[in-house]
Amino acid sequence: MQMAGVKFISYSSLYSATFSKRPSVIREVYSLKKKKNYKLPRFDFNSGQDDLFNTGLRFRLLRHNGFPTTSDVFDKFINQKGEIEDVIMGQDTLGMLSLYEASYLAANCEESLVKAMEFTRSHLKISMPFITQKLQNQVAKALELPRHLRMAPLEARNYIDEYGKELNHCPALLDLAKLEFNELQSLHKRELTEIIRWWKQLGLVEKLGFARDRPLECFLWVVGIFPGKCYSNVRIELAKTVSILLVIDDIYDTYGSLDELHLFNHAILRWDLGAMDKLPEYMKICYMALYNTTNEIGYRVLKEHGLCITQHLKKTWLDIFDAFLTEAEWFDKKYTPTLEQYLTNGVTSGGSYMALVHSFFLIGHGITDQTISMMHPYPEIFSHSGKILRLWDDLGTAKEEQERGDVASSIDCYMKEENIESEDEARKHIKKLIRSSWIELNGELKAPSALPRSITTACFDLARTAQVIYQHGDDQSFLSVEDHVQSLFFRPCQ
Repeated sequence: MQMAGVKFISYSSLYSATFSKRPSVIREVYSLKKKKNYKLPRFDFNSGQDDLFNTGLRFRLLRHNGFPTTSDVFDKFINQKGEIEDVIMGQDTLGMLSLYEASYLAANCEESLVKAMEFTRSHLKISMPFITQKLQNQVAKALELPRHLRMAPLEARNYIDEYGKELNHCPALLDLAKLEFNELQSLHKRELTEIIRWWKQLGLVEKLGFARDRPLECFLWVVGIFPGKCYSNVRIELAKTVSILLVIDDIYDTYGSLDELHLFNHAILRWDLGAMDKLPEYMKICYMALYNTTNEIGYRVLKEHGLCITQHLKKTWLDIFDAFLTEAEWFDKKYTPTLEQYLTNGVTSGGSYMALVHSFFLIGHGITDQTISMMHPYPEIFSHSGKILRLWDDLGTAKEEQERGDVASSIDCYMKEENIESEDEARKHIKKLIRSSWIELNGELKAPSALPRSITTACFDLARTAQVIYQHGDDQSFLSVEDHVQSLFFRPCQ
């Protein structure tokens, strides 16, 4: 097993602080978010300031929040080659940076914006020696990870630290941001206490010496996907399912024989306690843990939302274990699938569908016959998000996973399929696939969806979290998962 414009923990304090130098643009966009059922047929980009900086900022914020926007607002700045007028390029580094950030929200059929991404990246790098140290820091951070791809809770924490160093910062606003962040951190500690207590009582790791013991890392994932205070129960229940998933993943990857794995799949298909009888002892405890946890989530949804959804949850587990079994059979036969075969199966085995379907029912927003029917087959937005997760996971942990006995990664599949020997070349191709998947995912911001906003946002945050966690792999020069855990859960803002 293994998700922003700038979206922060507290919109009331941090959202304004982020763009304090352009308050008029923020007020325009943020006021729209506060109006319920507000329909925006077309935003007038020519009202007020219409320079490159403001146009890029306004476009990014509107699209990030789901308002209709089109990239033709940049036509007056960008030619057909994706290049910017020299006079602008030479005088307006902030404008270039704003367009660069906006380009990461490009969707299909917005080729000029995609080209502008490469153009602005190149010229921002060239501009580095000629700009102030402060602007250099902004540009360097954007080039490493644009705002649209940043994990919201970590970005909130980082921005509080950065904003406090600004000479013209507002002390009251900064104090409010720290207070709200620390309040949320206290909530996370309570959630984590409940998860750790549950995990120890479950006893999986004590009974299964080979299993991964990572509830803290699982909780980091769910905080990245659902950062708001209102999602506390969702985080707790989802962290439980992901923790169990990691253990069962280890059974399929390293411990279970092929015959035992077939037995486990058959038992899950029956979904009753009597199905455990033929399972080996080590599998019985996993089966019981999964069975009880899933039924408890089903009971919770029934109490809170009046819906009987256990069969839907069971379906996601059946799909995962079928995908696990396929990978185990590939490994047993020493078969390297095509990249397409690998990704079709890998998006399912990565756990994205399971996590998002469970979350959909746990949140309880916008549940109708229509949206329930969209869970079978899974929505395309789930697939785009899951593909980004799977590809980043391969880039970050491929060697570790194969040492544990996992199937060939997307990197290996591509190298064999294209008959190339360079892993660096394969990694570049995988990153291109990730970029293409983001363009597909961004299309969901342009077109209205029947899915509730909470779930579409979670799809983006899942992809963001995957990038932040896996982007640097085992490179010790960058922050590790442990650093992120300490920053978000144990180190308060002073």
